[in-house]
Amino acid sequence: MATTMHEGIGAALSRVDGPAKVTGTARYAAEYPVDGLLYGVVVSARIARGRIVSIEESAARAVAGVVDILTHENRIEIADADKKYQDDVAPPGSPLRPLCDAEIHYDGQPAALVVAESFEAARYAASLIELRYERDAHNTRFAVAEAEKFVPKKKRSGFVPAKNRGDAKAAFDAAPHQVSGDYRKSTEHHNPMEMHATTAIWEGEGKLTVYDKTQGPQNVQAYLAGIFDLKPANVRVLNPYVGGAFGSGLRPQYNVYLAAMAALKLERPVRVVLTRQQMFTHVHRPECTNAIAIGAEADGQLSAILTEATQVTSRFENYMETIVNWGMMNYACPNAEGAHYLAPVDTYTPGDMRAPGAATGMTQFEIALDEIAYETGLDPLELRLKNYSEVDAMHGTAYTSKALREAYAEGAEAFGWAERSPEPRSMREGNELIGWGVATGMWDASFQQCSARARLSANGSLEVASAMSDIGTGTYTVMTQVAADTLGLPAAAITATLGDSELPTSPVEGGSWGAASVGAAAGRPSVSAATWVITV
Repeated sequence: MATTMHEGIGAALSRVDGPAKVTGTARYAAEYPVDGLLYGVVVSARIARGRIVSIEESAARAVAGVVDILTHENRIEIADADKKYQDDVAPPGSPLRPLCDAEIHYDGQPAALVVAESFEAARYAASLIELRYERDAHNTRFAVAEAEKFVPKKKRSGFVPAKNRGDAKAAFDAAPHQVSGDYRKSTEHHNPMEMHATTAIWEGEGKLTVYDKTQGPQNVQAYLAGIFDLKPANVRVLNPYVGGAFGSGLRPQYNVYLAAMAALKLERPVRVVLTRQQMFTHVHRPECTNAIAIGAEADGQLSAILTEATQVTSRFENYMETIVNWGMMNYACPNAEGAHYLAPVDTYTPGDMRAPGAATGMTQFEIALDEIAYETGLDPLELRLKNYSEVDAMHGTAYTSKALREAYAEGAEAFGWAERSPEPRSMREGNELIGWGVATGMWDASFQQCSARARLSANGSLEVASAMSDIGTGTYTVMTQVAADTLGLPAAAITATLGDSELPTSPVEGGSWGAASVGAAAGRPSVSAATWVITV
């Protein structure tokens, strides 16, 4: 079974899903052909807070091809309990229930779904619907909401509170060099290439097949089953190809909820695709202010770190990221203190986006670190090396591996850092002013429980399968290489199957744990398959 060319872990291997993607044979959530397909277009609310008092839909219903208009007044029965809407990664609170009642919680909230025989008819009819509101006082400005900041009693799963050390306030007051300021990070939206989309197919007898843009098909399966009182085994969710997500697909978005609701009510397949504009009406990285104060001795040794982060959340869920810990972990400093707060605004609940918490917290802290380097007269890289910590400085625990010092050295040599001039406006490249900087990034090396199966055929081909998603990061190729490495098979003899709720249990793909989790899961059954063949 040995290969003539190594195609296992570490080998250069073209993406195994590449040909399907570049030739167009890879199908995404809105690309599956279905007989009798209906098209749903979401009508979004246009107030920040209040309630719908009337819906004028007669003109919309008169459009040829319109089948139904779903609102809170004619929707099917849905679950009452909050826990039915709380998916695997939901923060504490009461999740949004589109079309549940007349209440509007944020601008852009889905208020109706127009369903028609064609997308064009649905879109046109949606433009004719008139919503009348009773408006309530609202606030969407973070600067105003900061006055209401609070610490939630219940934290989301995975949140790690800061572990303070020493007396940071006293050390800061005594420091000969000080910097302090409010470091603001604005809202960011995921906006992957593929908009959020769902094709929900009514199979009869209480069964649904759902093609959804998601990072966790089994998460969506449980979510839909709970809301619509379906047996989980009767809900099959597939997402073999996902056109990017960056965290926006970790939680089920309202497109899958509405598509499933319409399919169940009308007993026909329904497709709902959000517009690019509607991609700004759900999950996002939250706006955040980090009040940071750093004190340093005359030689540049850090003596005090104070960091207090306040981030926005919705009024109906408490989404909190771990923001202040990263700087407290990465740098040796005897006195450090951190705190996290939330500020409620009338928007949708924020959510995870590419290194949630770390991307925000490290950016803010590294800017402040550059400022203390300037105050002490030290080179920014020299300051970081002077305060380098071999261990997690916040918890005092060892890292499984850390090669940051070597990375600093390699980067400095490759970049020619020694030639950097610290004087502003002193470096040019032709007629252009240039600036060189250095910053540190951190993220966890996480691992989640994951399952996979392997099937070895008589012709020597192997299939490895898991419900894990591939959002474009290369999970298909990872599974293929792990199996190739395990059994010595050529990559061409291996088929990786992903993105199906009926496959072995998998977590959502997020947190950069996908490759480690599914890779380990894929390797073990591959060994078992080979052992079984050898034994038999």
